[in-house]
Amino acid sequence: MDFELRPMTWAEAAAAETEALILLWPDAGPAGQGGPLVAWVEQAVRDGDLGAEVGHWLLAHRLPGVQARRVVAVRCGEGHAASVGRAVASAWAALQQAAPRTLTLVLAQADEAAASAAVQSIAAASYRYTTTLSKPKPRVLQRVVLAVPQAGSGLQRAVEWAAATVHGQELAKEWANRPANHARPVDLAEAAQALAGPGLQVEVLGPKDVERLGMGALLAVARGSREPLRFIVLRYQGAAKRAAPVVLVGKGITFDTGGISLKPAAEMDEMKFDMSGAAAVLGVFAALAQLRPAINVVGLIPACENMPGGAAIKPGDVVTSLSGQTIEILNTDAEGRLILCDALTYAQRFKPRALIDVATLTGACVIALGHVRSGLFANDEALAQALLAAGEAAQDPCWRLPLDDDYAEALKSRFADVANVGGRPAGAVTAAKFLQRFVGQVPWAHLDIAGTAWKSGKDKGATGRPVPLLLRYLLEQAGEAEPEQRGRPRRKGQA
Repeated sequence: MDFELRPMTWAEAAAAETEALILLWPDAGPAGQGGPLVAWVEQAVRDGDLGAEVGHWLLAHRLPGVQARRVVAVRCGEGHAASVGRAVASAWAALQQAAPRTLTLVLAQADEAAASAAVQSIAAASYRYTTTLSKPKPRVLQRVVLAVPQAGSGLQRAVEWAAATVHGQELAKEWANRPANHARPVDLAEAAQALAGPGLQVEVLGPKDVERLGMGALLAVARGSREPLRFIVLRYQGAAKRAAPVVLVGKGITFDTGGISLKPAAEMDEMKFDMSGAAAVLGVFAALAQLRPAINVVGLIPACENMPGGAAIKPGDVVTSLSGQTIEILNTDAEGRLILCDALTYAQRFKPRALIDVATLTGACVIALGHVRSGLFANDEALAQALLAAGEAAQDPCWRLPLDDDYAEALKSRFADVANVGGRPAGAVTAAKFLQRFVGQVPWAHLDIAGTAWKSGKDKGATGRPVPLLLRYLLEQAGEAEPEQRGRPRRKGQA
């Protein structure tokens, strides 16, 4: 989908060559504007046909003096980013049956955060998965124009970032949404290789390579499946070679049965989403290739299935990780931390400035935070604050959870250096404490996206999170984004 930013008055929008218009109407109205569109909305407000609540909309067809066939006016409150995002999604719901190919979004003010939210919202609302459908109905909307009073360089940059975020997020959605037989470890490796180009290199390691390295934990998880594992290494170089990279590690369990500790049958199909961390890393690299920021980034994706085959690991087995630490596997359904721990150890060879892993790791995090915020754990205050701020600015929020050393007591084992689970209490925290053993002194953060990577029910599908958060963080580290985004209200509960 193409996005274009264009300076345009509301009167000019009435004459624009477009199939549909969405008018984002703030509480104060579009100051200093006139023409048939403004007159129509003002009359609708006076008549009570357009309520004051954010997302309330009014649809018109063939308005006199307006070129577009369909026009939707929608309330966007004070015009903050979150309100604009909700308003655009609501307005698209009124238009989607008409399936316009071209759309103009008319904003009352030139606000970078609001423009970015509008781009990401219309992309999310119009997205369709089609890969495994026999008669696919692809996205009809192909071109979106953002009409603003003035279009400066900062606004243009914000729209470019938002478009790149959409590109990366939709790649992440594509791979997370694919059924497991269409998203095997080898398929993920091919998807990574397809990203290779100027400044972006990809290396793929197979089972023998991983065995030679000594990644005993990753090998143990992969043993039960006939699908061979892949360990994917992506390198994006946007800065000098000597500049330390940020390393992103994405959990790539392409299907998780739980292994011998078999999961319940209900909703097990959703375990195809257990590689959402890997999909997010692929999405981030796709966006990096488009934006080319001045930063070095390494992506590591350990990819395999967790199956209950005859060679599968058993509860009570002890394996030796790449770090040399031995692990007692008390629950084979706690496999994500096993493949991640070897990847975290491997990451040390890059001498990273920061190390961030992304994983659908624990159901306990869903219980703690629901489906709104991802869980954040960090051993470094500056890194934690940077990720929190990036999440707020990107409309992809996270929330910090504790890493007190006392939580590690639950992971003690009589038969190995550490157990892979610590019981039900504070399950998300003990999982993070397990990972922390393998990061050394590097500034490290763990994002548990078990509650935010996909939606269930009638809207079942991947969200592409946390691509927006990670990309925003990387742009800030590259010095290409402001650490705080203007025009956004403080969220309730935010410190």
